[in-house]
Amino acid sequence: MPGVFKYKLGINEFSSNGSNLLKSLLAEFIGVFLLNLFGIFSCLHGTATMISFTFGLVVFMVVSSLGHVSGGHINPAVTAGLLSVGKISFARAILYVISQCAGAVAGTACLKALVPEAQQGGLGITKVAENVLPMQGLGLEFFLGFVLVLTVFGVVDDNKPDSKYLAPLAIGMTVTFGHLAGIKYTGASMNPARTFGSAVISGIWENHWIYWVGPILGGVAAALLYVQAFIAPEPEVDLAERYRTHADEKEMARLDGKRDLA
Repeated sequence: MPGVFKYKLGINEFSSNGSNLLKSLLAEFIGVFLLNLFGIFSCLHGTATMISFTFGLVVFMVVSSLGHVSGGHINPAVTAGLLSVGKISFARAILYVISQCAGAVAGTACLKALVPEAQQGGLGITKVAENVLPMQGLGLEFFLGFVLVLTVFGVVDDNKPDSKYLAPLAIGMTVTFGHLAGIKYTGASMNPARTFGSAVISGIWENHWIYWVGPILGGVAAALLYVQAFIAPEPEVDLAERYRTHADEKEMARLDGKRDLA
C-alpha cells in the first residue's frame, strides 16, 4: 500500500527518472511559451478568424513536435483531466501546471518586449463580454474545456491506436473551433495558463477565476465521462491467427535446430 500511495503522489518520479521529468517540464514550458507568444501576437492585429486559426495551428505544431516528450498537455485543464482518472501522478500534475504557467508568463513577457508599446493593447487578456454574465462565461468556458479534453481522450485512447496519428491535428482543430465559437463572448481561453500569462503581464485580473474553474471542471468532467462511458473496447484476439503464429514459431525453431520437436 505505501508503494501504491507513493506512485499516485509521484514521489518515485524524482528518484527513478528525474531526467525525463525535467525534459517533460521543459517541453511544457516551451509549449505554452510558444502558444502565448504567437497566439497573443495574432490578438494584437488579427481578426477573430485569424486569432482562432493561429492558436489552433500553434497547438498542432507543439503537440506534433513535443507531444512525445511530455504528452503535450500545454494546458492545466488537460492535466487536471488526466489527473482525475489516474493517468498522471499528483506531483507531476502540479509541476506541469507550474511549468505551463511559467511558460505563459514568459511568452507574454517576451511579446511585450518585442512589440512597440502603442501596439500591445491588452496583450491578449481574456475578458467576459459586457452582455455576458459571469456565470454564463463560466458555463461557456466549462464546455470549451470539456470539448477539448474529450477530444484529447478520444485520440489517445490505447484501444484506438490508429487515431493517435491524427491527435495533433484533431486537438489543434478543436482549439480552432472553440475560438471561432466563443472568442467574442469570453475570449475563448480554454486554457487557464494562457489567460494567466496575459493577466500577470497586463495586470488585469477581472473575472480571472472563470478561466481556471470553467476549463478545469469541464476537463475533469470530460475525462470521467470518457473513461466511464466511451472508452474503446479492447480489440478482439484472433485465435486462429494466434495459433498460426505459434505454429510458425515452432517450425522456425525446428528448422534452426533450437528445439527437438520430434
